Amino acid sequence: MGRIKLADISTRAPKEFDKEATKLKTQGVLQELDELQNLLYAESKHAILVILQGPDASGKDGVVRNVFTSMNPQGVTVKSFKTPTAAELSHDFLWRVHESAPARGMIQVFNRSQYEDILITRVHKWIDDDMAKKRMKAINDFEQLLEEHNNTRILKFYLHVSAEEQQERLQERIQDRTKQWKYNESDFKEAKLLKEYREAYEDCFEYCNDVPWTIVPADQNWYKEYLISSTLLNTLKKLDMQYPGLKKSNPAF
Repeated sequence: MGRIKLADISTRAPKEFDKEATKLKTQGVLQELDELQNLLYAESKHAILVILQGPDASGKDGVVRNVFTSMNPQGVTVKSFKTPTAAELSHDFLWRVHESAPARGMIQVFNRSQYEDILITRVHKWIDDDMAKKRMKAINDFEQLLEEHNNTRILKFYLHVSAEEQQERLQERIQDRTKQWKYNESDFKEAKLLKEYREAYEDCFEYCNDVPWTIVPADQNWYKEYLISSTLLNTLKKLDMQYPGLKKSNPAF
C-alpha cells in the first residue's frame, strides 16, 4: 500500500449515505453490540482495544459517549491519555499505556494513546526522527505482544476532520455554555499546526501499520459513529464466540 495522504481523503461521508437512514442503521448496530459485548465478557477469551486518535475537536469524546456507553459499563473501560505525570515520565513511554491494556473479556477504549509519543513530540521537536523511528518499532512490538499473547484485537481509528470544521467546533467551546469546560487556549495554537500533525500521522500510517488504521471522515458525527460502531461489530462477529456452559462447583474445603 502506498503512502496515505490525508489531503487526498475526504472528511465527509460518501454521497450515497443518507443521514437519517444511517442514524437508524447505527441504532441497530448499537443494539447488536450490546449483546456481543455481553458475550465477549461472558466468554472471556478475547480482548478488544479501540484506539481513537485525531486532532483536537475531531470528536473523540463524542464517539466514547455515543457508541461505547450503549454497552454494559462493567465490560467497557475508557482511558484518556493526557500530559504525562512526573512518575510516568520517569518510566519508558509505554509504561503508562501497557498498564491500561485490556484484560480478556473487556473492551478498552484509548482516547489518545501511545501514538501521542510520536505525534506531539515530533511536531514540537521534543524528539528527533531517529528516536521517533525507535518508538515506532516499540509500538509495533507492543501491539504484536497484545495480539499474540493476550488474544487482543486492536482497532485503530484516525478521526479525519477538516480545518474548517475543527475551527467551528473550537469556537463552539467558547460560545456554548455546555461545552465551555472543554475550552483550552492551547487548542487554537495546536490547530495552527494541523498540516504538521497530518504529516506526523501519515508517518504513523506508513510505519505503524502492522495493525491497520481506519481513516474515519469526521466532519459529520452521524457517519463517524456509524463507521466506528460497524467496524467494531464486524470484528466481534468474526470472533465466533460462545456462551460458556454451567461451571462445575468446587468441592468444599
